[in-house]
Amino acid sequence: MSFMTIRSFNQKVGALVTGATLLLGTVLPASAQPGQDPQKQEQKKEKQARKQQQQQQQQQQQQQQQNQRQAERQQRQQEAQRATDQQAQQEQQRRAERQQRQQEADRAAQQAAQQQAQQEEQRMAERKRRQLEAERAAQVQEQQRQAGRQQRQQEAAQQQAVQEQQRMAGRQQRQQDAAQQARIAQQQQVEQQRRFQQRLAEHNQRVIEQQRIALQRERLLQQQRRMAQYRFQQRYLERVRQDQLRLQSARQFSYSPYNYRYYRSGRYYQANQYGADMLRRALNLGYEEGVRAGMADREDRWRYNYQDSYGYQDATYGYDGYYVDTTEYRYYFREGFRRGYEDGYYGRYRYGTQSNGVFSLLSGVLGAILNLQRY
Repeated sequence: MSFMTIRSFNQKVGALVTGATLLLGTVLPASAQPGQDPQKQEQKKEKQARKQQQQQQQQQQQQQQQNQRQAERQQRQQEAQRATDQQAQQEQQRRAERQQRQQEADRAAQQAAQQQAQQEEQRMAERKRRQLEAERAAQVQEQQRQAGRQQRQQEAAQQQAVQEQQRMAGRQQRQQDAAQQARIAQQQQVEQQRRFQQRLAEHNQRVIEQQRIALQRERLLQQQRRMAQYRFQQRYLERVRQDQLRLQSARQFSYSPYNYRYYRSGRYYQANQYGADMLRRALNLGYEEGVRAGMADREDRWRYNYQDSYGYQDATYGYDGYYVDTTEYRYYFREGFRRGYEDGYYGRYRYGTQSNGVFSLLSGVLGAILNLQRY
């Protein structure tokens, strides 16, 4: 039954119910008791009519609500039917898709099997090709190795010949160098021996002159009442005399090649190991004597004047005449003396240190003054 037919049937039933209600309304007033007030009867009729009208409206509303609920139930049934039909269609569609996927999977499996077969054939062909190439490469490598061995043997023979020639040339060069060094060493030894004799003669002559000057300074210091400086000069002269006795009893010269150089007054000087040690000793001895001379002048309350000290003027204490000239020794002795005198006079240790009564220059100060370069 369609929705329109149900709706028409409901409208007819509603009309019948409404007619019956109106018929009852007209019959009931007619049966009213006689003798009542016509106005009251009229009001009563109107009230009944309103009540009947309200009942009719309520019935109509109920009927409409019922019709609406019936229509909604029918609509939900139709929607459920449509949903069922749609699910059936979807299920059919899914089955069709599954069948299609299965067919595609079967085709893919067939294609994969065919590809595997083709790939296996290609691999077999590739293995054969590589085997052939490997065999040819092995043959080529073996030929190259043989050629390389032959070439290396030839190169080794040539290299051995060249090395032998180089060794022979090297031996000849070393022999020539050794002969040249021997000649240079002989020349240096002769020159060092000559200069040693010359230094001794100059030193002995200077000693005689310095003894005369020392006597004059002793008288001068006594006149000036500089007794501390006088005692310093006496100790200094005693040390110089001890040096002279030591040198007279040990006159032995040892040759050593030059292996140092130092720069002074615009030129370079050469020195061997013994000479380098002698110059370091000159600086340290000069510093020590300078400290004592400065302390003596401070004790005598004499003015600052390191050049007036006999130790500075003589500057030969510790000199043995073997490996450096007197002028070189005296120069560096005075460099140490000047710095020592300043520290002693002012009672400080700017240039050196004191340990167990021995004064010596700081290593950094000594290196900056002498600046020996080994080669």
